[in-house]
Amino acid sequence: MNDELRIMNRERRKNSGFFHTSYFLLHTSSAKRGQALVLVAIFFTAISVTVGLGVVGPVLHQVESVRSVETGAQSLYAADAVSQDVSYRLIKGMSVDGVETLSIGAATAIATTTTVLNDKEIVSAGSKDRFVRKNKVVLGAGSGTAFNYGVQTGEGGIHLQNSAIVIGNVFSNGPITGENSNLIKGDVISAGSSGLIRGVHATSSAYAHTIEDSTIDRDVHYQMILNTTVGGTSYPGSSDQATSTLPIGDAQIESWKSDAAVGGIVTCSGGVYNVSGSVTLGPKKIPCNLKIDGSDQVTLLGNLWVEGNIEIVNTGAVRIDPSLAEKSVIIVADKPSNRITSSKINLKNRTTFSGSGHPNSYVLLISQNQSAEVGGSELAIEVQNNAMGKLLVYAGHGEINLKNDINLKEVTGYKITIQNNAQVVYESGLANLLFSSGPSGGYFVDSWKEVE
Repeated sequence: MNDELRIMNRERRKNSGFFHTSYFLLHTSSAKRGQALVLVAIFFTAISVTVGLGVVGPVLHQVESVRSVETGAQSLYAADAVSQDVSYRLIKGMSVDGVETLSIGAATAIATTTTVLNDKEIVSAGSKDRFVRKNKVVLGAGSGTAFNYGVQTGEGGIHLQNSAIVIGNVFSNGPITGENSNLIKGDVISAGSSGLIRGVHATSSAYAHTIEDSTIDRDVHYQMILNTTVGGTSYPGSSDQATSTLPIGDAQIESWKSDAAVGGIVTCSGGVYNVSGSVTLGPKKIPCNLKIDGSDQVTLLGNLWVEGNIEIVNTGAVRIDPSLAEKSVIIVADKPSNRITSSKINLKNRTTFSGSGHPNSYVLLISQNQSAEVGGSELAIEVQNNAMGKLLVYAGHGEINLKNDINLKEVTGYKITIQNNAQVVYESGLANLLFSSGPSGGYFVDSWKEVE
C-alpha cells in the first residue's frame, strides 16, 4: 500500500511540474507573440509612411510641374501674341513703336523691334509670376519692286540725243539709238531678234542682234556689226538677248490705287485740286486733275491716285514724311475713261522731290496713259527744266520725254527720249524698293524661334 501511495505521489508531482511548465511556457510564448505583433505594426507603419511619402512627393512635384508648365505657357503665349501683332503691322505697312507692350490676363509681354540691315528683328519677352519666355522673329525685307536698270523700255525703245547721259545699265525690248553726243556709263542691251544699237557710246559692253555706228568701250555681242569701235572683245554669232517684262504690272498699279482710295476722296474745284501752301496728303484719291505750283509743298503719308492729269511746276515740291522711314510712295495718274489724252504727268521749272531721309526712299510717279502703245503722239510723262531729286518715273504703256538739265534716279516706260543734258543716275537701292502699301511692300516672316 505504501508503495502504491509513493508511486501515486510521484506521478502527481510529475504531472504538477508538467502543468506548471506548460503554463509557464504558454504565457512566455504569448508575450513574445505580442511583442512581435507590435514590431510588425511599427514596421508596417514605417513602410506605409515611407511608401506614402514616396508617392505623395512625386505627385506634389508633378502638380508643381504642371503649374509651371501652365504658367510658362501663358508667358509664351503672351510673347507670341505681341510678336505676331508687331509682325502683322510691319507686314501691312502700319506704324510700330520700337517697344510695344501687351497684357493678356495676368501675363505681360514686351516686343522690341530693331532694324538689322534691311530686315526687322522682333524680340518678345512674356512673363507671369517668375516665369519668362522669349522668342525672336526675323522679318525679311519684301522683294519689293526691282528696278535693275537706270533706263528700261518696252518695244518703243530708247532715243538719246544732245548730250544725254545715263549712269547705269540700259535695257530695251526695242531699239536703242542716239545722236549728237550721248553717253551710257554701263551696259547697253537691246533684246530680241530685232534688237538694234545705233549711234550710242557705252563705257561697258553692248548686246544686240545688230550694232552699228557706235562706240563700245568693252565687249560686243551681236549677229551683225557695222562701223562700230570696239574696245574689248567681239563675240559674233551671239544669241539674241531675251526680252523682258517691265517691273510693274497693271495689277500692281490697280492695287496701289485701291490702297490710295481707302484713305478717302478729296474735294475738287472746277475739275482741279489745287494745292495751296504746305499740305499733308495720303493715302487719298483725287477725282480730278492735280496741280502743285510755286511755293506749294506736299508731304506724302501714303499713295495718291489722281483720276486725271498731274502738273507740278515752278518750284513746286513733293516730299515723303520721315515717319515712313525706308518706304517709297506712289502717285498714279490714271483716268480709266481716258488713257489717251488724259492720265498724263508734267513736271517742269525746278520741281523737287525728296524721300523720307532714308537713302532708299523715293517718290514714284506713274502714268497710265497709253497713247504711245497704240501709235499716238501724246506724251505720258514730260520732265524738263531742272526737275530733280529722289524721283522715279514710270509709264508702262506710254512715252516719257526727259529734257533740259534734269536729274532723275530711274526711268521706265514703253518708249523714252532723253535729250538736252538730261541725266539719269541710277542708285543701287532701286534693286529692291519697299512701298508704303501693297503686296510688293512690307516684310515677310523669315524665321521664328524661342530663345528662352
